[in-house]
Amino acid sequence: MGDVSVLDPDLARARAGDDAAFGRLVAPLRRQLHAHCYGMLGSVHDADDALQEALVRAWRGIDRFEGRSSLRSWLYTVATRTCLDSITSRGRRALPMDLGPSSAAVVAGDTPLSDVAWLGPYPDADPEQRASVELAFVAACQHLPGNQRAALLLFEVLGFSAAEIATIMDTSTASVNSALQRARKIVAERVPSREEQPAARDARTREVVSGYTAALESGDAQALVALLTEDVTWSMPPLPRWYRGIDAVMDFVVAVPLGSCGAWRHVPTSANGQPAVAAYLRPGDTGAHDAWSINVLTMRGDRIAEVTSFIGAEHFAAFGLPPSLP
Repeated sequence: MGDVSVLDPDLARARAGDDAAFGRLVAPLRRQLHAHCYGMLGSVHDADDALQEALVRAWRGIDRFEGRSSLRSWLYTVATRTCLDSITSRGRRALPMDLGPSSAAVVAGDTPLSDVAWLGPYPDADPEQRASVELAFVAACQHLPGNQRAALLLFEVLGFSAAEIATIMDTSTASVNSALQRARKIVAERVPSREEQPAARDARTREVVSGYTAALESGDAQALVALLTEDVTWSMPPLPRWYRGIDAVMDFVVAVPLGSCGAWRHVPTSANGQPAVAAYLRPGDTGAHDAWSINVLTMRGDRIAEVTSFIGAEHFAAFGLPPSLP
C-alpha cells in the first residue's frame, strides 16, 4: 500500500533536500491521505488544507525519518496529528439532522445558516476507500472526539493495529482500545445498520438515478414517488430544515423543486462512494443552467432512502464539473 524501503534512492534524495524526490515518494499515497483527512474533518476544503499542511510538515521533517516504520505509517502519523490540530481549532461539522427534528410543514423561503460548519460532499473515491467516506459514516464520526475519530478510522478503515495507532497518536495501546470501544458504540447508535452502498455504475443504480433526474426535469412527482422509500429523508445543507417520510418529502418536492425553482438539468456523478447527481438550475425561461447542488443518494435496496442536497456552486470544482450548462 505504498510503503517505501529505506533503501529507496528517492528517500535518500528527499532527505538531502530534493523536493521532487519527496513528491515522488508521496504521490502513491496522496489520494488515500486526502480521503483520510476528509474522514477526519468532513470537508473537502478542510481536507485540502490539512493535507497541504501535513505534507509541509513531512517535508520539513523528512530528514528525521529513519525508516524504523514504513513511510506510509509515518505520513499517516503526520496527517492524523495535523487533522487533530484542526479539530481542536474548528470543531465538528454537521448535517441538518444534527440541529433539530424534521419539519412538519414546507418552508419555501428557508434561510441558509452561515454560522454552522456544514458537512460537505466528497468526490468519487477508490473502491477500497468507499466505506470510509460514505455519508452516514462520516456524519457519525463527526460526533466523536478527535482521538476516537482518529482511532476508528486508522483501525477500521486503514488497518493499523492498536499498537501502531498508539505510536501514531502518542498514547498507550490501552487508551487506543478504550477509544475504539467508545467510538464503535457511538457510530453503531447513529448508523445502526451500515449497508454497503451500490456502486454508481451498477446497472440498477443507473436506472434509479436516470429515473430520479427524469422525474425532476419533467416535473413528474408520481414517478419520483416510485423511487423513494416510505421513510425517505431529504435535507439541503446549508438550509436547516429537513423532511422525513414520503408524504412530507413529496409536499416539499411539489412545492419547491417542482413548484417554485425553475427548470432543472442533471449530470450523474458519484459522491462519498455513493450514486449522486449534480443539479443545475435555470430560474427563468432562457439562459444557462447554473450549478446548484450535489445531490448524494443513499440507497436501500433499489430505492432512495436519503437525498442530501449540498447546495452551493463551490462544491462543483472538486468533482470536475462545470459551473454552468448551456
